[in-house]
Amino acid sequence: MNNIERVKEQLKKHNLLERYLELPSSTATVSLAAQSIGCEEDRIAKTLSFKTKQGAVVIVASGQSRVDNKKFKDFFKEKAVFLKGDEVPELTGHPIGGVSPFGLKDGVKVYLDDSLKKYDYVYPAAGAPNNAVKLSPAELEAASGGTWTDVCKRPQA
Repeated sequence: MNNIERVKEQLKKHNLLERYLELPSSTATVSLAAQSIGCEEDRIAKTLSFKTKQGAVVIVASGQSRVDNKKFKDFFKEKAVFLKGDEVPELTGHPIGGVSPFGLKDGVKVYLDDSLKKYDYVYPAAGAPNNAVKLSPAELEAASGGTWTDVCKRPQA
């Protein structure tokens, strides 16, 4: 089963498969995803991949949020270290530009940043650089098995 099939299978288990969107243009960056979907950039639920002592973890955050190194270190008890390019598909099971909180390799933990909670719907990637899924934060939590945390800086209004 390839990574997109794993994503779809996880969405199907939560009765969310009809929310899967395959788009005609790239969603590989926050800006491109927002243009392709037709929403503001902050509603894109970007998935950031890190290497920790517990293994690979992903943090899903609003599109304009940035990881706060102090908050990350306070929560994980170690410095934030992004996965290197070649490590991303190897450790997460998804390509760069399509890392999803669904269909991840076994053992990858999902964390959801509080920056997503202010929206009725957000758009995380779905395993490829041209797809997404439209979910409420509660649906994202249920389908991903993610744990809520606060490790990001919010953009200045």
